[in-house]
Amino acid sequence: MHACAATGAGFLIAVLWFDLMFDVQTRKHAGDMLPTEALASISAYYRRVTIEAWPMNRLIAVVMGLTLLAIVAEIVRTADHWWIGWISLAAAASAIGLARARTLPNAVRLAAAAESLDMQTRLARAIYRDHLYCLAAIAVVLGLQLSAAL
Repeated sequence: MHACAATGAGFLIAVLWFDLMFDVQTRKHAGDMLPTEALASISAYYRRVTIEAWPMNRLIAVVMGLTLLAIVAEIVRTADHWWIGWISLAAAASAIGLARARTLPNAVRLAAAAESLDMQTRLARAIYRDHLYCLAAIAVVLGLQLSAAL
């Protein structure tokens, strides 16, 4: 089960890396508003990945679910190093829960580009912060799963 959970975590880190390549544009501008070019770039990316990439964008949700299931199966089957499974589950569930509850809805709103520039700026920055947290949490999962597999 460690290999399945590690594979899922690795896939999710790759997805987060691509997201962060666009999100990082929010760091370059410390002012209240992001330039329209940066917002357009970020918004276009999220339009492609949240709306236009259907049904392939559903693969991310499937991998999230399978990763959680692999970690739960690991907890059920493993008596030694029980803490690896529980910490992995907490980290993965917190990142996946955040992505489902807040990051994805914010990305869909940003993709629509229907709100004020101020709101789009806040959405883009919130997505960036969420993705940084998710990257750290999933990296913990990957590290724990790889160390347990050795």
